[in-house]
Amino acid sequence: MSLAGKTLFITGASRGIGLAIALRAARDGANVAIAAKTAEPNPKLPGTIYTAAEEIEKAGGQALPIVCDIRFEEQVADAVGKTVARFGGIDICVNNASAISLTGTLQTDMKRYDLMNAINARGTYLTSRTCIPHLARAANPHVLMLSPPLDMSPKWFRGHTAYSMAKYGMSMCVLGMSAEFSDEGIAFNALWPRTGIATAAIRNALAGDEGMKHCRTVDILSDAAFLIFNKPAREFTGNFLIDDTFLAANGVTDFDKYRVDPSKDLMPDFFVPDSMPPPKGVSLGPQSAG
Repeated sequence: MSLAGKTLFITGASRGIGLAIALRAARDGANVAIAAKTAEPNPKLPGTIYTAAEEIEKAGGQALPIVCDIRFEEQVADAVGKTVARFGGIDICVNNASAISLTGTLQTDMKRYDLMNAINARGTYLTSRTCIPHLARAANPHVLMLSPPLDMSPKWFRGHTAYSMAKYGMSMCVLGMSAEFSDEGIAFNALWPRTGIATAAIRNALAGDEGMKHCRTVDILSDAAFLIFNKPAREFTGNFLIDDTFLAANGVTDFDKYRVDPSKDLMPDFFVPDSMPPPKGVSLGPQSAG
């Protein structure tokens, strides 16, 4: 398996999960377009498109940093056009960019509602739509959404209806587009973590420094994404994947290596259906209890 010579267009790839996926592909010698908003350093969210580009090239890939706000059609079209001009096409589109506000209906003003839905649901739709004509010419085209299974349990909406709507909008793109473009051989899949993932965004929005110890590292998602991209696109599409279950099905047995602090129990993530338990032998408790 290899992504050598493949071109990835990744939204929100200046840090966190998006950057981890980019770096995993770069180790094979892939080309990566970093489509993200951060061009200037932010003390709360370290990393810019330019620092990400440096890391990608040090890892062995070719990088194209592009300032792009996926809320705006002209910016996405420009970013995709620059990617194709530089690398000759697009093989993989990763819809990673996302906005989060875990607030109730009365606490979520319409500006915040619009931001989450514009980035998560609309931005994913727009980015996918813009990449599809180029993906159709690729040998093994994949579109990956960092979004959850479509489990319509009220518990996933209570307390943060607006955010849930926005994230599920990303997953609805998988549901619809995987069927719509099956004849063209373009794969659309969703990947979601079973536990919290240690990123700056999660630290700021939810967990804090102590909570980060109860998370897994971004590597679990980048390893899973790598395996997805190497699947035959015509055969592997329309899937809603949980990271550890998918990895276990593909031969991974050591999940403790992904823990930030093996002595801590793992924090469950939102949106993981009760019908999708951890793989056999995988514990969410402290490592010593596993």
